[in-house]
Amino acid sequence: MTEHHRDVAGPCVAPGGSVVTVGAFDGLHRGHRALLARVRERADALGVEAVAISFEPLPRAFFSPEPVPRLASMREKLEGLRDAGMDRVLLLRFNRALTAMPAEQFVRDVLVRRVAAREVWVGGDFRFGHKRGGDFALLERMGAEHGFAARAMPVQQIDGLQVSSSAIRKALADGDFAHAGRLLGRSFAMSGHVVEGEKLGRTLGYPTANVPLGRRVTPLQGIFAVRVDLPDGRSGLPGVASLGVRPTVNRLPQPLLEAHLFDFDEEIYGHRIRVEFVTHLRDEEKFDDLDALVVQMDRDAAAARAALGIAPVEGA
Repeated sequence: MTEHHRDVAGPCVAPGGSVVTVGAFDGLHRGHRALLARVRERADALGVEAVAISFEPLPRAFFSPEPVPRLASMREKLEGLRDAGMDRVLLLRFNRALTAMPAEQFVRDVLVRRVAAREVWVGGDFRFGHKRGGDFALLERMGAEHGFAARAMPVQQIDGLQVSSSAIRKALADGDFAHAGRLLGRSFAMSGHVVEGEKLGRTLGYPTANVPLGRRVTPLQGIFAVRVDLPDGRSGLPGVASLGVRPTVNRLPQPLLEAHLFDFDEEIYGHRIRVEFVTHLRDEEKFDDLDALVVQMDRDAAAARAALGIAPVEGA
């Protein structure tokens, strides 16, 4: 089981030594996974623990005056790091104290004392510490002093383009799910617990599984063809979903994910589901009344069935 820790200060979490990597790891795309696989490989070779150091909130969100979309929630990131074989995760609180920490102190307090690093693996453009004052050259120099080796992972490219979280966010915002999937190495998906809502969708003929997103800012909004995984092992259940603020019935302060599963009539309140986005069908719209909304919902359901390769409903 992967353990995670939140604080810079504290006892060494890997007293036998570690191979460690540091990054935001938003979305755990192909580049991240290649880096994590190398860390796992080297940890096995040295007989030490594999450790990932990351940050919450994301550094770019901490510094931005505007909300910053993210590809994965904190829980999804932790689950992804666990699935990648990390023994421990240092999920440091990214706050003013951490931003004020000089790069040299980060090396001494975190890499040396907290995780007993034997090797530190980072991307080639890695920067860290106060005002991004630390770079790979500093890691190499301080590694020689403190007994760890600094290693840089080459930038991953797909079709000649650099794999990055920013490129994935842009592809999703543009509705280019195929390109986003190539960079991620899988389809983009979101997970969360189903809560009981107003049941308006049921009265309109489209019962939905409602997943609130809290303060999470998503890189996309609109209506989508989706596939849904349930916690009992059933996966790829086809459906249509809305991700947005429901402008027709009750504009929400925060986006809500509402997924209608085709040919499905079960109560799944409290269950954690995973919604995979397959195709963007349209943007959100505000309709004059509920009748007009239902007409559009019928069209959306038919379009989603077509996108997912499902036969249309007879008589529709």
